[in-house]
Amino acid sequence: MQEVTSYVVTGRALLGEDLREEDVSITVSGGIITSIEPSPAIPDRWIMPALFNAHTHLGDTVAMDLPARGSLADLVKPPNGLKHRILAATPEADLVRGMRSSILAMIAAGTAGFADFREGGVEGVAALRKAAAGLSCQPVILGREGGERLSDGAGISSVHDVANAEEIVMNARTAGKLVAFHAGEKNPDDIDEALAFEPDLLVHCTHATDAQLRRIIDMDIPIVVCPRSNWLLGVAASSAHPPIARILEFGGRFYLGTDNVMFVQPDLFQEMAFTATVYRAPPEEILRAAIAGARLAGRSGYIKEGEKASFLVINPAKSNLSFSNDIRATIVKRLNPSAIGQNVLTMQ
Repeated sequence: MQEVTSYVVTGRALLGEDLREEDVSITVSGGIITSIEPSPAIPDRWIMPALFNAHTHLGDTVAMDLPARGSLADLVKPPNGLKHRILAATPEADLVRGMRSSILAMIAAGTAGFADFREGGVEGVAALRKAAAGLSCQPVILGREGGERLSDGAGISSVHDVANAEEIVMNARTAGKLVAFHAGEKNPDDIDEALAFEPDLLVHCTHATDAQLRRIIDMDIPIVVCPRSNWLLGVAASSAHPPIARILEFGGRFYLGTDNVMFVQPDLFQEMAFTATVYRAPPEEILRAAIAGARLAGRSGYIKEGEKASFLVINPAKSNLSFSNDIRATIVKRLNPSAIGQNVLTMQ
């Protein structure tokens, strides 16, 4: 959408954290939602919060759908997994071009921001910043291999893979930056050690035990789950992993991420539909999980007065969606980018 000083969007909106349906007119001024007022119903226009992809590895774009076999460690474990060897051999210009193409794909699929575990040290962080420059999709960059110094935080692999995790965490905390760990992807053995560092975010927890989940929730740490990636990489084969039902039962928070572009398209509509089909979580919980990761960027992500405008205008008449009896369920199970009539992404 072309930027203007002030404009009004009218439709049936999903408002606030409870995603309640209301027919409203939303006024945006200077990129901020300044008012939300009741308005006559416009059934063929839905307004929903933009999405936030809470875990990506965009550098992997250059290895998209590469025929690959082997264990999780063979494919993605640092520093010598297949993807790391590919990244090390990829010219910087190709890496930037690949990451930018994936960011553009995320924007087209209604994504306003993402949190990326960025390999390649300082140069890798700089490459992602270059790839995202000028685009309406805000990156939260969690650096590795020294890239933590110039990024928004530390994106640490399993604590078993990183010898100097204590130093990395200490430096990030001193600088007031985020600390995130991969943990519990193939087994629960590294979760307790990650929790000892009191991280801001845990990614995967695919095989977390009930005791570990309760501890994570008591510490108020959100968990990013990546269901499609877990299945494709062979670390999940049932609705028990990742333990979405248990997270919700215990009162925890989960965000949705898409993980490695090498294996999975960074499309949260596909991720939501898969999660709804396999894990049967309530649609509103899945939709919240695809929005609330915006907190990592310092925003709520929801449509509220005083928030930055970050929402999608959906045209359900472009397909059969206008027959929906539950907008939230339809968005989660059926929506694809072709129904997006307008992106209002003012995350920067």
